[in-house]
Parts: sequence; C-alpha cells; structure tokens
Amino acid sequence: MASIAENLARVKEKMAEAARRSGRAPDSVKLVGVTKTVDVDRIKEAVSAGLQILGENYVQEAREKIKEVGGEVSWHFVGKLQTNKAKYAVKLFDMIQTVDSVKLAKELNRRAQPLGRTIPIIIQVNLASEVSKGGVAPSECISLIKQISNLANLQIRGLMTMPPFFDQPERARPYFVQLRELSQKIAKAQLPGVEMKELSMGMSGDFETAIEEGATLVRVGTAIFGERL
Repeated sequence: MASIAENLARVKEKMAEAARRSGRAPDSVKLVGVTKTVDVDRIKEAVSAGLQILGENYVQEAREKIKEVGGEVSWHFVGKLQTNKAKYAVKLFDMIQTVDSVKLAKELNRRAQPLGRTIPIIIQVNLASEVSKGGVAPSECISLIKQISNLANLQIRGLMTMPPFFDQPERARPYFVQLRELSQKIAKAQLPGVEMKELSMGMSGDFETAIEEGATLVRVGTAIFGERL
C-alpha cells in the first residue's frame, strides 16, 4: 500500500501533466487536501510531504485539527456552512469556498468585521440542480455576487462547483466547462470588488479533467489519504 507521501507525489505529478496539456504552468493549479475524517497524524504526514492547503467540511472537526496541526498550512472550508457556525468559520479559515446565499454572506461579514478580517470567499454554484448539494443556481449567480460584493469584510475570489458523481471523468467535463464560462461571463461584467481568479472544481476521480478545463483549485481527499472508513 502506497504511503501518503507517495500518493501526494503522484497526485501532484498528474496535476502538472494536466496543466501542461491545457497549455498552463503547473504552478497555476493549487491542491487542497480534503481531510474530512482523516486523523491528525496522517494530516501531519501529508503536510511534512509538502501539502500546503487543507480543506475541511465541518467546523467542529476543523477546530480540533487546527489546534494540533497549527498554522503552517492554509485552511479552506469546503463543506456546507450553517449560518450559526459563521462566527467560528471566520476565525478558523483562510478561505471559505461554499458561500451560496446572501444570508450566509451577511453573517460572515458581520462576524469578520470586529476581528478586522477580510475573508476571501468563493461562490458555490449548483450546476446540476442537485437537491443534496449546496450552491446557487447558475441563473442567479451574478445577482448573488452583486448583492455580496458590497460587503466590506468579504472578498469574492471565484466560483466552485461539485458536479454529479460519475465513474467516467469525461462525463463531468461539461460541468467544468459550464463553470469556466460562467466565470468568464462574470469577469466581463467587471463588478467592483469582484475577482474571478479561482475556479475550484475537480476531486479525486476527475481533477485532471477539471484542470484541463481551467481549475485553479482541486479538492482531493481519497487519492491522497485513501478511502474513508
């Protein structure tokens, strides 16, 4: 069985190859290691092997891990964030990738203000209208961004999506294309204070395809840490 370090090296190599295939520099794509249910020792092993960004799905779980792993890495929130957890999220995370409502954005802004923090956020888009997943509908995305863009303690950095699960990565490609095109449309609108620098898309089974279609952040758990128990 391959070690975490070996898995991480393999993922990074595949990322670099996918970036080159799409005519991009390998360092234009960042790896977010998703550590949901992964124990601290294994997370530390990955960090020692060069993993620099960690993604967590639950605030409570992240809080304990951040205490032990420390601030030598960047922490991204990648799960569904409940409004009542916003006050913790703004203290713990360097980026929140799953903002999908004005209500959540306003609460994050309100909680970040007294801390003197400006929180980088990514807007989650639900491209397939899956009830089980968070995210704003593509048709409502620009309207949502306009409403959030004037919140002083948030900085919109891009878009994120989770396409339906497919055994064949190629079937996810149309969703990645759609997110990229939506990002380009928003960028052309030149909304004040809005940056479309990040496209967070692609997971263990399809991150290479996502990179080929423009991903700048890929969220990979299983391919690094193995199957979750």
